[in-house]
Amino acid sequence: MTYVPRLKEKYAKEVVPALKKQFEYKSSMQVPRLQKICINQGIGSAVSDKKLIDSALTDMATITGQKAMSTKSKKDISNFKLRKGVPIGIKVTLRGDKMYEFLDRLISVALPRIRDFRGVNEKSFDGQGNYTMGVTEQIIFPEIQIDKVNKIMGMDITFVTSSPTDAEAFALLKQFGLPFKNQKN
Repeated sequence: MTYVPRLKEKYAKEVVPALKKQFEYKSSMQVPRLQKICINQGIGSAVSDKKLIDSALTDMATITGQKAMSTKSKKDISNFKLRKGVPIGIKVTLRGDKMYEFLDRLISVALPRIRDFRGVNEKSFDGQGNYTMGVTEQIIFPEIQIDKVNKIMGMDITFVTSSPTDAEAFALLKQFGLPFKNQKN
């Protein structure tokens, strides 16, 4: 018997029938799915301290279970003391089982650890069915040991879905259990 992530199983058994009924899809292949999760971390102070990139790479690899890649600057900007080709950030793209595992840990463990958490903003959709949220501290993930962190940094997490509209992507992420804020109009 092979291991299947909990949210991947939930998608097949609960999310697909619920969305198929809600949006009246004719086929289960029309139901939107999560294609990938992209995690980006910009480290502006890495221009002066090169060790920040290395510590961020190890933290990101610990959080995601996948090796992170550093992003380099594209041009010289003298006001920021920035040279072309200097590492200024890191990124990871998760697909498949690692994507579902990360989403499960994010929803069930990391987001509840945020101080004064009242849900994620539902207005962060881009118009094409993708959702981006920001996390202000990487220490919300239990894999990170707080005493070994050099500098607390935030990250952007982008959920790329196959849905053509924001309403369908919202319904998909809501079915997965992403805690959106209750907006009172």
